Amino acid sequence: MDITIDHRLSRAPRDVFSFVDDLSRYPAWMGLVHAVNEDSETDDVRSWIVELRAKVGPFARSKRLRMVRTVRDEPTHVRFERVELDGGAHGTWVLDVRLDGDDATHLTMSLHYGGRLWSAVVDRVLRDEVERSKARLSELVGD
Repeated sequence: MDITIDHRLSRAPRDVFSFVDDLSRYPAWMGLVHAVNEDSETDDVRSWIVELRAKVGPFARSKRLRMVRTVRDEPTHVRFERVELDGGAHGTWVLDVRLDGDDATHLTMSLHYGGRLWSAVVDRVLRDEVERSKARLSELVGD
C-alpha cells in the first residue's frame, strides 16, 4: 500500500516542520495515529512506539510499531522507518515528509506499508482519515 498526500499551507516550511518532525505530535492532527510514546534517543537517533488505529463501523484494527527517524534535514525533509528490535519479520512501514517552498509550504507526505494488516475496506478508511487530517494540521500551524 502506498499513499501520497499533497497539501498546501500558507505558512513557511520552518513553521510547519516541528509538526511533522516529531511523531509524538501526530496524534493531535493525524487521526490514524492513536498514541505515541518516545522510545529512545541514542547517537542522534530518535525512536517512537506508535499505535495506529482504524475503525470500520463497530470494529477497530490496531497496530503497534517502533518507528525510527532516519532522515532529518530541517526544515525540508524528515523520514521515519519501522525498525523493530525483536528479531522477527515485520511489514515495512516508511513515512517520508517533504516541505517545499519559501513563504508558503507544499507538503508531500508518502506512506508505504509492505505488510498485510490492511484490507481494502481499511485502506479506504485510512485514505479518508488522511484527507481529514489535512484540515487539523492546517489549524494547528495557524494556517
